[in-house]
Amino acid sequence: MSDTTHDGALVTSTPPSADAGLSPAQLATKYGLSVSGARPGLAEYVRQIWGRRHFIMAFSRAKLMAQYSQAKLGQVWQVATPLLNAAVYWLIFGVILGAGKEMPSGTYVPFLMMGIFVFTFTQSSLMAGVRSISGNLGLVRALHFPRATLPISFSLQQLQQLMYSMIVVFIIAVSFGNYPKLSWLLVIPTLALQFVFNTGLAMIFARMGAKTPDLAQLMPFITRTWMYASGVMFPIAAYLKDKPQWISDVLLWNPAAIYMDLVRFALIDDYGSQNLPPHVWAFAVGWAVVIGLGGFIYFWKAEERYGRG
Repeated sequence: MSDTTHDGALVTSTPPSADAGLSPAQLATKYGLSVSGARPGLAEYVRQIWGRRHFIMAFSRAKLMAQYSQAKLGQVWQVATPLLNAAVYWLIFGVILGAGKEMPSGTYVPFLMMGIFVFTFTQSSLMAGVRSISGNLGLVRALHFPRATLPISFSLQQLQQLMYSMIVVFIIAVSFGNYPKLSWLLVIPTLALQFVFNTGLAMIFARMGAKTPDLAQLMPFITRTWMYASGVMFPIAAYLKDKPQWISDVLLWNPAAIYMDLVRFALIDDYGSQNLPPHVWAFAVGWAVVIGLGGFIYFWKAEERYGRG
């Protein structure tokens, strides 16, 4: 297209583009462009995680094998560490302080061992979760993948480690006269619910730890307080019988205590339903659903911010 100026010169002009006047966002939408690293929708995010399930399994196994690779006893420490902790707590709380004096004979040792192993499952998942992003920034920044695979992998690693520990738990239960029966099968749904709870909790603290790495330094104090408040070393109801009922209820209904007591109820003959809070299974499922689903959504909402800044 051409025009002539007042002095007769020929000037060539270009017709206005169809994109003229469009904002950058409108242009990106028109030509199908998207933000690099943008957060996918929730359903798509779940699909991406499922597509990387083999990576999650392989990563968790590799972390498990590498955990004690520098130690001469290797994977033996997976069981030896909580056993040594149990021996220390038994000496202090069982022998010196008499924490199990109100329990039937032969009940306190399996009670203590199961409490330590089950609580360690939650404690280790939480500790691993808080470092899952901040401790793997090289991987997060180098590769594109759903970041939730990291806290899920670390929680799965702790579940695999617990499976080794449960062999010792079963041996101790039998050693103190608690022989296998149908109630032992309750351990399966209990640990499955605890795993969902642990994973959600790991995701919550993974997001918090990604923003505030110093949070990892506070976690040992938080988990130690939680352990003492959950009845790992002593039966809560017996020790708080002279206190207001609401205090005992709050401690018994905290998730760590619920999952520990359900395992004890399943494996210890003398640990009857009177030791469990009302509606214990409803609380076990509720904690798993609320923290598991809520933690997943909370983590997903910050997906595009992990590894930046």
